[in-house]
Amino acid sequence: MAKEEPPSTSKDLQELQRKLSLLIESIQNNSKVVAFMKSPVGQYLDRHPFLALTMLVFVAVSAVPVGFFLLLVVLTSLAALVGVILLEGLVISVGGLSLLCVLCGLSFVSVIMSGTIMVSYVMVSSLVNYWFSPRRKKEELSNFIP
Repeated sequence: MAKEEPPSTSKDLQELQRKLSLLIESIQNNSKVVAFMKSPVGQYLDRHPFLALTMLVFVAVSAVPVGFFLLLVVLTSLAALVGVILLEGLVISVGGLSLLCVLCGLSFVSVIMSGTIMVSYVMVSSLVNYWFSPRRKKEELSNFIP
């Protein structure tokens, strides 16, 4: 005494089978699928369905680890890029401050050297003018003449 299935379940299964048949037919009629199936790889996989199923399962299962790896690569690259930008900004800031300090020191040294050179020039020119002035020569000559 087996229970009979209600007619609605049978109709649902037939409808599902019809939709699945249409889906398979649309995939098989797709131009890219037809082109792949005419290629040597497609023909080989058509003759070896177990290998085709193995490859399909491998691709499906390996998608998650490959996706995580690519995410890791992208995040690592972004972190390195941000780190390089921050490091570059730090190096440029430290270098700029160092250059500013060096230039300030050089300006101070330049002012002191310029002042020293001007004072030396004034002193040397005064001494030269004093030593070789015509008035001094007259005084010296008058001191020597009795």
